[in-house]
Amino acid sequence: MKYWNETIAVTQRILIELCRRRRSLIFWVVFPVSVLLINGFILVERSKLSTAKALEFAAPSSLVGAALFFSCLGGSVATVVSEREQKTIKRLFISPLSGVSYFLGIFFAHSLIGVNQSILIYTISRLFGASFDGSLWLALLIIFLSIMAYVGVGFLLGTQLARRTEDVNALVATFGVPLLILGGAFLPTFLFPEKLLKVARFNPIYHMNEALLAVWARGKTFTDIKSHFWFLSVFALLMIVLAWLSYRRMLMVERRL
Repeated sequence: MKYWNETIAVTQRILIELCRRRRSLIFWVVFPVSVLLINGFILVERSKLSTAKALEFAAPSSLVGAALFFSCLGGSVATVVSEREQKTIKRLFISPLSGVSYFLGIFFAHSLIGVNQSILIYTISRLFGASFDGSLWLALLIIFLSIMAYVGVGFLLGTQLARRTEDVNALVATFGVPLLILGGAFLPTFLFPEKLLKVARFNPIYHMNEALLAVWARGKTFTDIKSHFWFLSVFALLMIVLAWLSYRRMLMVERRL
């Protein structure tokens, strides 16, 4: 019960701070919606699909490639770095708050943002007439695994590579943008040459995109996407473990400073 109450308190604090900085929340709404509409209208023009059908194909890529990437990965990196700069980590050592609760609080805060972005993308797609053809529970599980993977990578980058707020944009751009393009977030993977497609199969964003696209737009079942699903599951769990170990190492470094 102690850990639960502490985790909820940390989650609430981070969300309240984000609400006070409304610009970040506005950007996290505007960016994925604009990517969704742009991708959708391009598909309408080039593939001669109806607007509803085009948004069914654009929504999964816009969600994992724009919404979850920048809020869960970029957001968690920014939170960890700003907390270090503001000496919040050092204040943790003289408070009864446990490191586990602090870690989970940051994780839950950005997970909630990701969930709300998923609802937003789905709602806008529905307003344009798009339907959801697959299993809702399977899609939710893919989204949850994607959030886990992104937040884990964000913790890893924020604790090991970023030292100042100025480092965040460079990190996200350097590691993220090539992976987004290679994952099919902005260009459909059927346009990739075979050699590039072989490389893309080692990219977790590719598996997020392909799995959610198959379930959302094509109505595929677990059997059809199991290779993507298991790759994503292993990657997400690995990132959470590495994120926790990196977080523990950061705490030891902060204690010595």
